[in-house]
This record gives sequence, C-alpha cells and structure tokens, in this order.
Amino acid sequence: MVARPRLRQAIARTEDATRERSPSGRRPEEADDLLGTFATDGAFGFDPFPFLQAIHDAGLRAVVIGQVAGIMHGSTELTGDLDLLWDGTPDEAHALRDALALCGCTGLPDLDRSQVGYRVTGASGDLCTPALPWGAMDVTPCLTLAQTTRDPAGFTIRYAALDDLIRMRRALGRPKDQRRADELARLRT
Repeated sequence: MVARPRLRQAIARTEDATRERSPSGRRPEEADDLLGTFATDGAFGFDPFPFLQAIHDAGLRAVVIGQVAGIMHGSTELTGDLDLLWDGTPDEAHALRDALALCGCTGLPDLDRSQVGYRVTGASGDLCTPALPWGAMDVTPCLTLAQTTRDPAGFTIRYAALDDLIRMRRALGRPKDQRRADELARLRT
C-alpha cells in the first residue's frame, strides 16, 4: 500500500474509533508523552487533506513529520495532529500564511518562532523550522530528502523519509517517539 492510501485509511479508522468517544476537553497541545494526540479531542474530525492541498496550492515546500509521516510509512498508531517542517524563510512564511488562511485559520501564528502551534479546519499541530533544537540532529536535510506522494485530486504531499523520521523520533526521546521509532525501524526489514 502506498503512502496516501495509508493516510486515508488511518483517517477513516480515526473517525470510526472516535465515533462513540465523548470529548475530553483536552486539546492536541495537551497530549501526553505516552499516548499522543489521538487521545485528545484533536482526533475528532481529523482530516489533514484540505490543509495538505492548500500547502501544495500555495507552493509551500513543507514536509509532513510526526505521526502522520509515520502513518504514511506504514505505522498503525493513529494521531490527532499534523506536524510540519518548513524552512522558515520569508517566502515560505508568506506561502504558509496563505495556506493557513485558506483553511480557516483565524489567529495566524507567529511564524518568526522555530516552533508554533496552528489550527485550521480539520487539523492542528506544530509548524517547525530547522532552528528548533532536535538534539544533535540537523533536520535541514529532511527538507530536500523528503519523499512525495500524489493525491488523485492533483496535489503532492511531501513527507519525511523513513530514516530521517526514525532519527527525528529518537532525537525527541519521549516514550511515544521511542515506541514509534522502533515500529518504523521494523518496517525497514
């Protein structure tokens, strides 16, 4: 199975899994280090595809990271947020603002920071630049080494290469990241 269908399938599984679940009042930014954002209200109505299309349409070269990228590589753990790595340049910031506004972001985040949260219709998460400390890892090459998949609607999704994603997970070091890095490493064999 290729990346995009894996993500579509995971979104459908998330919808099924949250159908009978009551809201907890916990936002994605309040996720714990073990269960992640799937256990928050961010999982309700999670659909990153409109924002991913807006990113493409705006000409933004952002790379999907975090668990959405893990799912695209075959991880079975669900999520409730979409994290992105972008280069932090003024041109990319302009494109990112366009994509955010197009998808209903009313409180545009401060894109001068190395990590900032965002919320659009269907998704929320973190926007990260290479200036964000990732332990000893330089994530800048992840921007050019990203893999791509094409949606039937005609847009391309860029996502972190498997080895880069594993290194990112290990660098973060939280229990959920270590567990997910181990799962991704098993997918290589």
